[in-house]
Amino acid sequence: MRTLLLGIDSGTQSTKVLVVDAKNGKVLGAASESYDLILGLPAGAKEQHPHTWRAATAKAIKAALKVAKATANEVKAIGVSGQQHGFVPLDENGEVIRAAKLWCDTSTAAECEEITAKLGGLKATIRELGNAVLPGFTASKILWLKKNEPKNFARLATVMLPHDYLNFWLTGKQTMEFGDASGTALLNVKTRRWSDATLKAIDADLASKLPRLQSSDRPAGFLQASTAQELGLNIDVLVSAGGGDNMMGAIGTGNTKDGVITASFGTSGTIYACSEKPVIDPCGEIAAFCDSTNRWLPLLCTMNVTVATELVRQDFGYTHERFAAEAAKVPAGSHGLILLPYLEGERTPNVPHGTGVWLGANQKTFTAAHFARASMEGVTLGMNYGLRRLAELGVKPKQIRATGGGAKSKLWRQIMADVFNAEVVTLKVSEGAAYGAALQALWSWRLQQGEKVSINDITDKFVQVNKAEIALPNAKNVEAYREVQSIQDNMSVALRDVFSQHRKFVLR
Repeated sequence: MRTLLLGIDSGTQSTKVLVVDAKNGKVLGAASESYDLILGLPAGAKEQHPHTWRAATAKAIKAALKVAKATANEVKAIGVSGQQHGFVPLDENGEVIRAAKLWCDTSTAAECEEITAKLGGLKATIRELGNAVLPGFTASKILWLKKNEPKNFARLATVMLPHDYLNFWLTGKQTMEFGDASGTALLNVKTRRWSDATLKAIDADLASKLPRLQSSDRPAGFLQASTAQELGLNIDVLVSAGGGDNMMGAIGTGNTKDGVITASFGTSGTIYACSEKPVIDPCGEIAAFCDSTNRWLPLLCTMNVTVATELVRQDFGYTHERFAAEAAKVPAGSHGLILLPYLEGERTPNVPHGTGVWLGANQKTFTAAHFARASMEGVTLGMNYGLRRLAELGVKPKQIRATGGGAKSKLWRQIMADVFNAEVVTLKVSEGAAYGAALQALWSWRLQQGEKVSINDITDKFVQVNKAEIALPNAKNVEAYREVQSIQDNMSVALRDVFSQHRKFVLR
């Protein structure tokens, strides 16, 4: 009989499920369920209802198991990856109070400033937490609820994150592991303990509303009877601690030791590395997260990657293949057409009120091909801003492992190699977060069996580079992108005051 694992990745746009063979790491079945954001919300607000994730997860699990022709007795462990930072408020009965405010919600900038001020300013905040308090993180969302929806806040009994909520649905247990917890801006990442000063800056009773913290190699629990019945599985199925999508993506891309850097080109863009010690950025631009293997995960996040490229692609009515073909007609640098891709505001650098800006539009560059390539270049240069900051903090890549929708494009992989000036590779299993969730589940399950196994033992065996998709930097293009990078950086700084002025105009 086979021993099977389920890896779940609950994201902003869809939930994906992989069925993985514990013996050889092969993906035997896969399925996904798509959904949208809640429409009609105020500017900057991005929300989804947790029941949407739960329903999508159940459907995707059943579909993936059907593809794998799996029986209930074969499934031994489940791991959950979830979009980070989302605030899931539960009442005393474990029911969802309201829709979750998501990582991409930028409506809480004022609450970030309030918390930071109470902690004594930015430098004091970074000393206390290891991180700045940014709109993407969970802390400001909790204060927002207190200030804007006091009746809902009065019902708040438990603060959960998206993946924690799915674990709760699966097991009936309320837990939070170090990796995802470090993205709340409530945890001191150096000590892996809740920051009393930060909790009190939000609410005197907040500590009582946080679930139990646990290490990442411990299981969250086992399938509870009601969920097992709904999914057609057994109650002895282990549910691992899980983690945020970036933490699971690190495991799924073999980023569990020094020297490897993962770059995820999805709706948002993330670049992260594994570290044996905390990497604290005194400027607060790089997130000093914990990972989901009981180490640390220095990470940068940009909020606009396929957000920008898809907007351009859809506006021209192109398929993905046509979009790439048009972009390939234009040389590196797009003849000076440069996108500052802050369509959803921005997190690295922290420009929550930013908007998208095109520079260099003229009769020569006002073509679909130029806009296609410039959008690819613009978001990649935006990510490189943070990669250079990581290098300044001592985190330098030997190899960049690209994942997400953008990594599927040969042209885009070459742009990455040229902008990053580094070798870029992809992996045989492209769904890094879902695969990482399955591998973490395997790690936890084997530990529970009494085996002495490290996460590296598992990732070194199962995570494989796709040798047919390696991209190496082109020296001429590297130089061109250095110049474009300088222009984009200067644009970003020069327009900060303009963005604030523009927002006031829009909100009048």
